[in-house]
Amino acid sequence: MRWRTLGGAILAVVLAATAVEGWRVLTPTPTLRAGPRLVEIPPHARLRDIAQRLQTEGVIRSPAGFIALSLLQGQARRLKAGEYEFPPGATTPGVLKQIAGGGVRQHLVLHPEGATVAELAHSLGADRLAVPREIERAASDTVFLKALGLEVPSLEGYLFPDTYQFVRGMTAEEILTRMVQRLFAKLTPEIRERAQARGISLHQLLTLASIVEREAVVRDERPLIAAVFWNRLRLEMPLQADPTVQYAVRKERGTLTRSDLETDHPYNTYRRAGLPPGPIASPGMASIEAVLEPAPVSFLYFVAVDDQRHQFSTTLEQHNAAVARYRQTRARGG
Repeated sequence: MRWRTLGGAILAVVLAATAVEGWRVLTPTPTLRAGPRLVEIPPHARLRDIAQRLQTEGVIRSPAGFIALSLLQGQARRLKAGEYEFPPGATTPGVLKQIAGGGVRQHLVLHPEGATVAELAHSLGADRLAVPREIERAASDTVFLKALGLEVPSLEGYLFPDTYQFVRGMTAEEILTRMVQRLFAKLTPEIRERAQARGISLHQLLTLASIVEREAVVRDERPLIAAVFWNRLRLEMPLQADPTVQYAVRKERGTLTRSDLETDHPYNTYRRAGLPPGPIASPGMASIEAVLEPAPVSFLYFVAVDDQRHQFSTTLEQHNAAVARYRQTRARGG
């Protein structure tokens, strides 16, 4: 009778403990009741360490329950590293399913038109998605470029401007490959044929389009600016494009000095005729289209009249007059 009583007591304790553990596994933590929670699971972490981290971060109530559930479902070896955002109200089974399925958090990254590799590296570094120097290193790595099928000095101009979804833990090569693939998808056979018809290679197309991109502000001026550069190229006149000098002296958005304009550099289009060796930024489709279909005008010059638009001229005399008006306007603070 005593053994029966003792057995019943033990069974009651086991059932009670099981019920408590079941409640802990199936009930959201106070942290997840209050809102979502970000947790980073490091690579090669052991099951026990993952369970402990989840409890410390307030995502699960019971590490033992998480471990037991992982083993029972055969998921213990399928847990994936990464940054996870667990939604409000998630329970241990849901947390386990998300980690086993690799449902990592997606980060939206905007690479705007006219941005450079250096600016992309800075942006990714600010979001802790990549080490900036690794992005810049990979962008000019000869072996990596050849693996992409590119025989160019760097990926400048080959990273299509768009909004991307990246996850923490991606390598620099994985990030850049996705952006180059987006460009290849945009450069259709029809675009490549039009470039060939104009007598320029894909590299030259992106180079000229990148200069147009950095010069233009409003969309409808892109064909006009492209026309100016095409006209200058035909006459073997230097392009005299400030953005190329900014790129040469590492002042991507800075004001140029007379010394900058006199710098002897392959990208200084004041001192060297023709196109620079490669793109200076990522051109968008509007600038690429402008190079393929420039406006039918004879303009050879342009100067800014405000922070949006330019004054275009055919002769040097007209251009000098436009520059004088611009300087007078600035002197008056207009």
